[in-house]
Amino acid sequence: MKKSLLLILGLTLGLTSCQKDEDNPFLITANQVGPVNRDIKINQLDSLFSEDSLVKQKSGAEEFRATSEIKVFEKGGKPLMILEPLQEFDSTSTIGYIRVLDPRYETKSGLSTASTFKDIMKDYNISRIENTLNAAVVFLDEINAYITIDKKELPSDLRYDTDSKIRASQIPDEARIKYFMIYWD
Repeated sequence: MKKSLLLILGLTLGLTSCQKDEDNPFLITANQVGPVNRDIKINQLDSLFSEDSLVKQKSGAEEFRATSEIKVFEKGGKPLMILEPLQEFDSTSTIGYIRVLDPRYETKSGLSTASTFKDIMKDYNISRIENTLNAAVVFLDEINAYITIDKKELPSDLRYDTDSKIRASQIPDEARIKYFMIYWD
């Protein structure tokens, strides 16, 4: 009797916790960011974000832009994310990159645009760190993400050096996330 009661309790807790993740409209996983998953096509975004506003950025005034990005805003004007298709200017293309803007979007462990490097180190394995002109780019392959940390957040000896390899131990715990990008290819 006790074993069956524990089994039922365990199954109930397991099912309710799974249901909670599915119902979270701001969940980030390796295959989704909120309502957007890796199979969604550009031409499906209007119905997916029917309660929000989409701003499609194409050539014209910004003729030197390399992509056809789509900005998603809440009805009140708060920016949620920026989407880039895998195939530029193709409405049947799937999403290639998502720049997360709203801190309500977070992973199961709570990683969001409001997190610090300490939060990354606590819950994720860093695949690699790339040293660019203005940022350290931290790759988290398990969630198909990369995080950029502005070099202003790094020790002064790394700020102006693009040749040195940046190690995780050199990034301060309190370094804030500048960009939170999800990539699918």
